[in-house]
Amino acid sequence: MLLTKAEIQARTITEDGQVFLQKAAQDGLETVWDRYEAQKPQCGFCEMGLSCRNCSMGPCRIDPFGEGPLRGVCGADADIIVARNLGRMIAAGSASHSDHGRDLVEVLRKVGEGRAPGYTIRSVEKLKKVASEFGIAVDGKTPSDLAVELAHAMEEEFGTRKKALTFLARVPEKRRAVWNKLGITPRGIDRETSEMMHRTHMGVDNDWLSLLLHGLRNALSDGWGGSFIATEVSDILFGIPQPVSSEVNLGVLKENQVNIVLHGHNPIVSEMIYEAAQDPELLALASQKGATGINLAGLCCTGNELLMRRGIPMAGNHLMTELALSTGLVDMMLVDYQCIMPALGEIATCYHTLMISTSDKAKYPHMAHHEFHPETAQGKARELVRQAVENYGRRIPAKILPAPNASTKMMAGFSVEAILGALGGSPAPLIDAIKSGAVQGAVGVVGCNNPKIQQDYGHVNLTRRLMENDILVVDTGCAAVAHAKAGLKVPEAAAHAGPGLQQVCKALGIPPVLHMGSCVDNVRILDLAAALANTLGTDISDLPLAAAAPEWYSEKAVSIACYAVASGVFTVLGTPPPIFGSPNIVKLLTEDIEGLLGASFAVEPNPEKAAARIIEHIRQKRKALGL
Repeated sequence: MLLTKAEIQARTITEDGQVFLQKAAQDGLETVWDRYEAQKPQCGFCEMGLSCRNCSMGPCRIDPFGEGPLRGVCGADADIIVARNLGRMIAAGSASHSDHGRDLVEVLRKVGEGRAPGYTIRSVEKLKKVASEFGIAVDGKTPSDLAVELAHAMEEEFGTRKKALTFLARVPEKRRAVWNKLGITPRGIDRETSEMMHRTHMGVDNDWLSLLLHGLRNALSDGWGGSFIATEVSDILFGIPQPVSSEVNLGVLKENQVNIVLHGHNPIVSEMIYEAAQDPELLALASQKGATGINLAGLCCTGNELLMRRGIPMAGNHLMTELALSTGLVDMMLVDYQCIMPALGEIATCYHTLMISTSDKAKYPHMAHHEFHPETAQGKARELVRQAVENYGRRIPAKILPAPNASTKMMAGFSVEAILGALGGSPAPLIDAIKSGAVQGAVGVVGCNNPKIQQDYGHVNLTRRLMENDILVVDTGCAAVAHAKAGLKVPEAAAHAGPGLQQVCKALGIPPVLHMGSCVDNVRILDLAAALANTLGTDISDLPLAAAAPEWYSEKAVSIACYAVASGVFTVLGTPPPIFGSPNIVKLLTEDIEGLLGASFAVEPNPEKAAARIIEHIRQKRKALGL
């Protein structure tokens, strides 16, 4: 059934999205938006966090209007149930990003042991720097020796033997004092997640404030632990991102080339596929099959990882994954884990696309499973690229629709090292720009897409308002792709910024919106904020900074938002979290927590109003600093 123009425009602001929503409808595909509509009305108890099924005495629910049950079977009230549910969301999000980090540490160790052919140490400099932070002597040691020692030291971060995580040494002293006072200094990555699950079991922690404080500790174990490890080890193995030019939207899929789309979050697989796609033998085979080359394109954060290090173009973000298949041009889609809809495999059966899952912990319906392990990844990658090339001739001409709009230019790869390099090696020029008022402050606009919100509308409109008010935006993940598609990630976009920011961007040759990586790379934003605070001898919470997740959906986003606030960054969420069944918890997280952490949450679905709140927050921080 065809969609009306109004129905399509209500779902996405993107040109390619609108075209391929209609194509998907013509092909009889059920998309994420269709499934969202079929779920309406969604459970109000769940939306408010008032339902509980943590034990078999339930499921239980609390009546928010006071006319029905006010306690679950065990006696838990609204505050306890909401706190338990939020705690479990934090634990799941923290576990996801931190397990990603563990996977990379395992590869690092095997590289050092000589058991991962094809992988190498691309940044020996960063290897030495991080090893020194972990107390490892670097002089006279080979990169292989250091890789093994560092991997072993990082594996200890996941356990229970430490009083504090190693990367906390980068955190301003004043912030660490806040955590110590509240008893939320993260000790071990797995320890905090395991304790969160224990506390939320029936009959353990039934003090909602205590539960929430441990939730913050759990989130910090992700932000300054598991996610930090994931980012640093990715840089060691695959290289520190540097500014690179590329393209974005479904126009990057080529009608005359073998299109391999890489989707998920972990670069372990995609880096090997990248190497295989350069193989002269496979390129020759593609030519024999009538293709002019092998074209890699990214989706979500696996795409972001390849984009910022290899310049590989981005086909889209979370809500574009099904629509990419509807082009009929995807010869193979490889997935690893996180944010991969289980519907993708079935949708691909309508086309010629080969769907491949690659992780030992993530299998999906209607996908062929080819596990990647460091010992055999190089050969596995060549095998799969060969299959993609062979599949090129099986396209179904009647189902092909190339993107009618050209791809959009973009810049990416602004790691902390790249940003500091552009500033001459020190954050001082950025601090000077903030002091002068040329840059009023900085905001991290991050997070997912959510079918409850018109795709990319929240990201793009919030960011445009911030730019216009001389606020530098840094971004990651799906938000970064949204901004790129809107044309905000090229130096020319500075023409739409305020006069001060415009001047700074022109002087440095940078966009007003800086791509800092995948969603796990939100820690780069924290790292930069800590560097600014340490340079000034102050706390992160004193700086004119903020964060926003206008279209978030995942449990990872809950952990990210919590570690941002716990680190002292005011954070605005566009989608309400499931906490509104507890007025006490809402008041704590949006008001009272400011007195504890120097930062708080806000919930504002309207991006114009969210921008106004952030702008006012930055003005108040500048005023407190005498700026």
